[in-house]
Amino acid sequence: MLAKRIIPCLDVRDGQTVKGINFVNIREAGDPVELGAAYAEQGADELVYLDITASLEERGTFAELVEKVARTLNIPFTVGGGIRNEDDVARLLDAGADKISINTAAVNNPEMVEILAKRFGSQCVVVAIDTKHRETGDIVYIHGGRTPTQRVTQDWAREVVERGAGEILLTSMDHDGTKNGFALEITRELAENLPIPVIASGGAGSREHFVDVFKAGKADAALAASVFHFGEIPIPDLKRYLRENKIEVRL
Repeated sequence: MLAKRIIPCLDVRDGQTVKGINFVNIREAGDPVELGAAYAEQGADELVYLDITASLEERGTFAELVEKVARTLNIPFTVGGGIRNEDDVARLLDAGADKISINTAAVNNPEMVEILAKRFGSQCVVVAIDTKHRETGDIVYIHGGRTPTQRVTQDWAREVVERGAGEILLTSMDHDGTKNGFALEITRELAENLPIPVIASGGAGSREHFVDVFKAGKADAALAASVFHFGEIPIPDLKRYLRENKIEVRL
């Protein structure tokens, strides 16, 4: 059985790590390079860095940050936010990122998933899906959670798999930052029906929530931010707790 992965997520704005609730109410959480190094030391399996400014002016600054992170870290890390084309991806991978994450660009141009998978390999391509539950079902959102689309989350997930995505990063906007637990139902639905790993994101607030997302949600990895950034759940303690609950993790 493959070990389950614990992945801290660092949202970066103006060179600082920040965190919000339901994609708003942003507050600063520290230096992204220092935080990343600390997480690697504590036993994080991977990291995700997201450029939430993602303006043209910040693009070069973010690539410089990626270079600093690559020089510091000894674990894999994914970068995303504002990626629009192959050149953006090449720049970030050349800077030292192991994987890239795309959301809005993939929805606007689904063929981009195929293009990136063929050029860089599926293992480099993570498709991030921001989802919100509506009366009509689970709907995909883009532009950092600001814009609803007509796409049904489950259908979109299947499509990106067919187009060559290597992983799916599923963020429940309803759960994001609430610390009330992950969205177990949709996570399980995707994890059980897709042939690629599903990373669950949004809602972590306790060690029990991680047990739930791995056991009931069937996730391959769990991503969280504020509970790690503000020291609420130390990663070594979390991993020992998961082991005690018969969940395979790397210690």
